[in-house]
Amino acid sequence: MKKRKLNTALLFLICTIAIGVMSSYKIDFFEISKQIEIYNTLFKEINMNYVDETNPAELMEAGVKKMLSDLDPYTVYTTEQDVENARMRQSGDFVGIGSDLQFIDNKLTIFETYKGMSSDRAGLKPGDEITKINGVDILELGPGSDLLLGGEKNSVVTVSYLRNGKEKTASVTRENRKAKAVAVYEILDNEIGYIALSQFSRGSSEEVKNALKFMLIDDVKGLILDLRNNPGGILQEAVGIVNLFVPKGQLVVSTRSNNKKYNNRFVTRDQPLSLDIPLVVLVNGQSASASEIVAGALQDLDRAVVVGQRSFGKGLVQQPKPLPYGAQVKVTISKYYTPSGRCIQALDYNTKTRNGVVKKFEPRKDLFQTRNGRSVYGGGGISPDVKVGVSSDFDIVKVLKKNRLFFKFALGYISKTPPKKTEGFGIRESAFNQFKKYCLAENLSLGTLTESYLEKALSASKEEKLDDLLDAASVFSKAIEKEKEKAIDLSKNQITEVLSEEIVRICFYREGFFKYSLSYNESIKKGKNILINLDEYYDILK
Repeated sequence: MKKRKLNTALLFLICTIAIGVMSSYKIDFFEISKQIEIYNTLFKEINMNYVDETNPAELMEAGVKKMLSDLDPYTVYTTEQDVENARMRQSGDFVGIGSDLQFIDNKLTIFETYKGMSSDRAGLKPGDEITKINGVDILELGPGSDLLLGGEKNSVVTVSYLRNGKEKTASVTRENRKAKAVAVYEILDNEIGYIALSQFSRGSSEEVKNALKFMLIDDVKGLILDLRNNPGGILQEAVGIVNLFVPKGQLVVSTRSNNKKYNNRFVTRDQPLSLDIPLVVLVNGQSASASEIVAGALQDLDRAVVVGQRSFGKGLVQQPKPLPYGAQVKVTISKYYTPSGRCIQALDYNTKTRNGVVKKFEPRKDLFQTRNGRSVYGGGGISPDVKVGVSSDFDIVKVLKKNRLFFKFALGYISKTPPKKTEGFGIRESAFNQFKKYCLAENLSLGTLTESYLEKALSASKEEKLDDLLDAASVFSKAIEKEKEKAIDLSKNQITEVLSEEIVRICFYREGFFKYSLSYNESIKKGKNILINLDEYYDILK
């Protein structure tokens, strides 16, 4: 019965995608019906005639997943169980323990605890590996095991975890408190306001509004809106935040698609809180989606100076479509565009090399103009008006973050020499060298085509016992290792800064991270200087 349900859902998925294509501006009914007929007949013939017994459900699911993987990483098929898990997470009656959990090296790990919340009060810390939930082994539960940490408000969950190789147990009360979107807001020296927004969750625009009101009462001379490491969230919250600084009726972002029904324009609906406060927006390579909408709109409208590094470039919009038996497909339906017409999306999944590698849109190729006639470029992501940090073809810091190397090294550092306070803290030269050695020992991949091809060549040479080629390949391997070391050395200052911030975040929570950044982060320093020297600010926006 389950197999029949899964087959029906997956077959319906194929038809759903086909119908979606039919409704786009180019329609080829014959070609679509032809391909569906071929697929159906092929599937039937294989299952009826293959030499060994087949599993129709697994075959269909594998085919569908391969089909979707050729589109983009965000168009995904979701099983009935996964849909139910997501529904439970979004339910108002389903609450958690006040921490961010991630699977790191296939282990359910606490990545962050929120200050004062239940997991923090129970003594859980970043780096703790969850081994059992209410006595049930995580290995038995598999994917989605973190869902068991949630439940009804005020209920208690027993958590077993490993810390430095020792097993411990804690009883944690589930609660409905959520981490604030505005992690820190305060007035710095020279009467410069600072607001750090960590996510675009429900109500985040109201949090920013309240913080801004506080700043305006004290008559601040300028404002820094920090969107570094902000992965995005709810689109309407992004529009609401832009609305605090620009007039009613102003275009903030548009969505465009081959299917006209998904073409939309999102404009401000309310009167602004401040039209003239000098504004700097901070972004980096981990600022994505809604963060890029805010930064891009304020840049295009010449309402803010953007400082930092090019943002992530996540400009695709998804919408869930229901399938039979409770399954679902989340389909990419459109792309985000800033008011000047720049596409936020960085990777062009529609254009691939002969080897199947996704191409990036070329930065500085497509020229656009802001409201005042300033030149800004497409190419995905938001390129800052004032760059801070190393520019290169690939971002080594982003690679290190993706592999959680900052986090893992920081845990080891803290276990030996935990900082007692944020003031004056910073890692020494010896710690940087240890980190570099650690990264190289972790078989770090830069994600380049050269590495991919070399790995395949080495594997084939070993299987075919081609010793001479193995020797040649090993020379290339050593050269790549030197390139990795060179990339780390070139970004030494930025890596030192990020590693210091990660250590502070783990020891002193999210609030400590942002407060530490106020004194030591180069982007914040640059933003403050621009707002103190308003001649530079207005020169940039001319």
